[in-house]
Amino acid sequence: MTPPPATPWLRRFHPAHPGALRLFCFPHAGGNASYYYPLSALLAPRIEMLAVQYPGRQERFNEPRIESLTEMADVIAGELDGLTGEPFALFGHSMGATVAFEVACRLRAQGAEATALFVSGRRAPSVPAPGSVHLATDEKLIADMEYLGGTSTQMLENPDLLDAILPAVRSDYVATETYRYQGAPRLDCPITAFIGDVDPRVDVPMAEAWADHTTDDFRLHVFSGGHFYLVPHLEAIAETMSLSVPDVQTLSTQN
Repeated sequence: MTPPPATPWLRRFHPAHPGALRLFCFPHAGGNASYYYPLSALLAPRIEMLAVQYPGRQERFNEPRIESLTEMADVIAGELDGLTGEPFALFGHSMGATVAFEVACRLRAQGAEATALFVSGRRAPSVPAPGSVHLATDEKLIADMEYLGGTSTQMLENPDLLDAILPAVRSDYVATETYRYQGAPRLDCPITAFIGDVDPRVDVPMAEAWADHTTDDFRLHVFSGGHFYLVPHLEAIAETMSLSVPDVQTLSTQN
């Protein structure tokens, strides 16, 4: 297996078997690559996870943030060039699901078709997602973060931590709320969607619309919980992804 390049865009937490499927993971708005460490631990060594690290957070804190999902996808697709010669899949939660889709479209145009696309907590790109939280005060932005969950109470109540993360969060809200689907040929890989049954941002019809973006199979899994339902259901999600990829099944029977 070709080792990942030394790039600030990708983080690799655990080693994997030779020939293991490579899974690129895309964080939610305000999220970072470390969010996927627990999922990487569950998938290794059968799947090699490479978590995307957006600029403006953690070790990339001082880098300029990107406030356009399409621009983000352009840059990431370029960074992944050379890493898609072997079987690969993509997974994204919330904003990350849209970025993963846009990257998959760009990689396909470059001649690299994903084995699978996994999307979580996000309506299909073709379903409009209006919003103006990115224009609101810091107080209202923090209230929306609290409403969705996924951010610890300690962080929300710590002024210094909030000052550190709010610029990246606001930039991600700008990118998410100003995103407009421009149309693209359907992907030829299966799409699997995951959502929570009481997610205030996406319901079943919105998630089912992902089926319109592939010529292959589509499956929807609904779990109990809200926008960050995946935290208590991480093992089930990892198992579903593993069983959805034939290469992983073959590898696991050989070891």
